[in-house]
Amino acid sequence: MRVIAKKTLRDFWERHNNCRENLISWYDEAVHANWKSPADISRAYPSVSILANNRVVFNVKGNTYRLIVKINYGYGIVWIRFIGTHAEYDKIKAESI
Repeated sequence: MRVIAKKTLRDFWERHNNCRENLISWYDEAVHANWKSPADISRAYPSVSILANNRVVFNVKGNTYRLIVKINYGYGIVWIRFIGTHAEYDKIKAESI
């Protein structure tokens, strides 16, 4: 998959160093993945939340942080839409961000 943009993750882990390794691992796994449907992601990440509008929510570092991506399965593109604390996540509309 093509992940847009790693810089978003890097900026976040520079502010929250305790999740650096988790985000690097997620990025590496996503880049090498070949997700064709939400079911493919659910098999690899059982705790993932599949939302409307091709949004997927990943729990990072034991659910301390949330990562929302939008996926175009046909083109193999993953757009990072949000990364933040659980409290910040509660303040947004994950289906439309």
